[in-house]
Amino acid sequence: MGEGQELQLHIREPADPARSSPKEATFAQSQSSFKVKKWQWWFLLFIYSFLILAGQTSGTLLGRFYFKQGGKSLWMATIVPSSGFPLLIPLLLILHSSSTAAADATVSRPSTAKLAAIYIGLGLIGSGNNLMYSYGLLYLPVSTFSLVCATQLAFNAVFSYFLNSQKFTPFIFNSIILLTLAAALLGVHSDGGSASGHNYPLGLALTLAASAVFSLVLSLTQLVFQKVIKTETFTVVLEMILWTGLVSTVASVVGLFAGGEWKMIHEEFTGSEKGRVSYLMTLIWIAICWLLYGVGNIGLIFLVSSLFANVIGTLGLPLVPIFAVVFFHERMDGVKAVALLMAVLGFVNYVYQHYLDDTKDKRAVTSDEHP
Repeated sequence: MGEGQELQLHIREPADPARSSPKEATFAQSQSSFKVKKWQWWFLLFIYSFLILAGQTSGTLLGRFYFKQGGKSLWMATIVPSSGFPLLIPLLLILHSSSTAAADATVSRPSTAKLAAIYIGLGLIGSGNNLMYSYGLLYLPVSTFSLVCATQLAFNAVFSYFLNSQKFTPFIFNSIILLTLAAALLGVHSDGGSASGHNYPLGLALTLAASAVFSLVLSLTQLVFQKVIKTETFTVVLEMILWTGLVSTVASVVGLFAGGEWKMIHEEFTGSEKGRVSYLMTLIWIAICWLLYGVGNIGLIFLVSSLFANVIGTLGLPLVPIFAVVFFHERMDGVKAVALLMAVLGFVNYVYQHYLDDTKDKRAVTSDEHP
């Protein structure tokens, strides 16, 4: 990322207004109202990380469970992950009435038309992305699905290079190679555990595409904050999640009716293998789990950085195959174990590079303070 925009894996210290740009001063002002003690900071870090790991793992497993108990509607599986956005409204009302709103008011906001175009664009992309993920969950074993999703870090590095001026290093290059090889290894190893074995290549391709689009959305979101919105307050991030979630849900509902799948919803509901209550609770908890993931993701973006939130999300991907073996009795054979190890090594390379960057920046700050 470019100078002055680099996201660090440590607490963002309030900027000196005399030496900061208007954007940095406003951001520092918004952060100051949430200033906490060190132990509180670590406690919040743990809570947000837990929400990401628990929400992502549970949401993925429940998504697969929806298909295993007789669910067949890809559009329904696409709608539910984004449908929890109304639960953010009370939080936004509280924040708007707090001191954070005063900080937001000092920011020159883009026009309503420009913001609407951004929210609609990102929401539509999100809807298509959820649909591709739904195909992946339908056609792939959940363990394979999760490991393929680990490629999002490699895609993120590529998009960050072109959109956010991210520099490539040997460790990031190693991460891309290892994660790509892990996905390729799974691609040539179909274990027959999918709902439709002959659709395994399609499920793999769509999951890879979804991981790439997800990474693209992260880079585009950062670019929007830098070039258009020009502020990163907690309220603004929540507003983006709320409105893009609304657009994504509406687009998915339109797809549900346009594709005619709405006709099978009642049949799914009445014919669910686990019963009607189980069917409803599965959909409700999928929405809640992905909302918890979103809150944890937003919390880490505000508390630390968007990069760190993405790293924690990727860290949680290897947890899914472990739980899939326990709950769905999927085989964790040698090929999957090797792919899992390669994915973890790719993750470690990626994190270690940013640890080196963080250490270098801290030394530079120290040398500036004590010449």
